[in-house]
Amino acid sequence: MDFKLDKAHQLQQELFRSFAETEIRPIAKEMDENEALDLDMLKKAAKYGLFGIPYSKEYGGAGSDTLAYTLCMEEISKVDASTGVTISVHTSLCCSCINNFGTEEQKQTYLRPLVDGSKFGCFGLTETNAGSDVQGAQTTAVKDGDDWIINGSKIFTTNSGFADTCILFALTDRTVPASKGLTAFIVDLKNTPGITVSDNIERMGIRAASNCIVTYENVRVTPDRVLGPLGKGFKIAMTALDTGRIGIAAQALGIAQGALNEAIKYGKERKQFGKPINAFQNTQFKMAELQTKIDAARLMVWRAACAEDNHEPYGPLAAMAKLMASDVANQVTRECVQFMGGYGYCREYPVERMMRDAKITEIYEGTSEVMKMVISGSMKLK
Repeated sequence: MDFKLDKAHQLQQELFRSFAETEIRPIAKEMDENEALDLDMLKKAAKYGLFGIPYSKEYGGAGSDTLAYTLCMEEISKVDASTGVTISVHTSLCCSCINNFGTEEQKQTYLRPLVDGSKFGCFGLTETNAGSDVQGAQTTAVKDGDDWIINGSKIFTTNSGFADTCILFALTDRTVPASKGLTAFIVDLKNTPGITVSDNIERMGIRAASNCIVTYENVRVTPDRVLGPLGKGFKIAMTALDTGRIGIAAQALGIAQGALNEAIKYGKERKQFGKPINAFQNTQFKMAELQTKIDAARLMVWRAACAEDNHEPYGPLAAMAKLMASDVANQVTRECVQFMGGYGYCREYPVERMMRDAKITEIYEGTSEVMKMVISGSMKLK
């Protein structure tokens, strides 16, 4: 059991940190204020290989692993969680579905341009009445000759404002529960008639990320775009979400560490009662407590990532990591805003943005309550 990163992972971590500091930090506040990502920055991230980290070089990826991907998610999210979730949805949700369930032809045709960064991906599962309960899905796909005609609407579709490829889930059999009647499709979001993408949904946090309602009206897709067997869409979605929860846990970890870093820097400069506030024992004890919780969360994230890399059962471990890391992120960001007082509440400093961004990590890709359901369902005597 080794709790240290090997040299290869250390070098990757340094690369991710350098990109975050030089390319994202200077524009993070502006992107949040404008509620829009800088697409030129995303293209640079793609050239750095940040959109295909855990995927085989055979398909244009970096040929690395899930652990390296979590390092990327943490380093990027230390600086900007909106960019972090953009990478996460593309990598964990869209790409993983094709990588795990696609045919060789689908991987060459649709996965390759995603993992080499020439195209961006999104994931269409959530509906107005189908959030935690996917069984409430209403979007349908009806056979018309060899093709399928899709009708319905998906909400909170991250990356949909600029994405090229969407993994869309629709009911192909309404006579059975969604767990048996849902099918996955690979949809060209930009060039398919009948698809309408709304303006960004206004949100409290991750405001720069693209997050829209996507409506499908008599959208025709060819049979080569059916992903996996008919009726197995629920399994495909749940498998992707297991992987996605590791990415979101790493995002939450990055938000927490980024906020604490900012608070520590502030505490060295800010003086009260004649000395830096970091010199007070109360401050030191609080910082020590928060860093300990962050490090504990980091070990849980790495454990889940390594389990996936070793082809071991990782779903419950991913749920534990996300449950803990998201809770830690919310606690740490609140404490950092409080520590910095009025300045922490001002948009001059990034901790208020980090506090807003942290909340969503307890909600998307499975709420904390759903994580507890997953964990409790897997529990046994130890």
